[in-house]
Amino acid sequence: MALRERLESEAIRLSVHVVCELLAGAELSGRRAEERQRVFRFCEAVEIAYPDDRFAPVYARVQAALQRAGHVIGTMDLLIATAAIVDQAPLVTRNRDEFRRVPGLDVIGY
Repeated sequence: MALRERLESEAIRLSVHVVCELLAGAELSGRRAEERQRVFRFCEAVEIAYPDDRFAPVYARVQAALQRAGHVIGTMDLLIATAAIVDQAPLVTRNRDEFRRVPGLDVIGY
């Protein structure tokens, strides 16, 4: 199934960590206020996923597995990947190489 079809057929959820990354990008923009508003409008159209009691143990297992394999990734990327694993959801990203190292993560590149 093509990415567009898949996105149209599934509910889109954003990890709160993704929202943090989007807002950080807005803050670095030359048009901060406008970009912040774009992020907030987008967030109104999707569900925001917050960590629950399942999150920390999954994070710990994934981080340990990556370290044992010599495939350390950035902390924010690990938080984002963990959220997807906890929700058993695919992760849509441009950064396939980073996320493909995460065991048990369904990565969809674009």
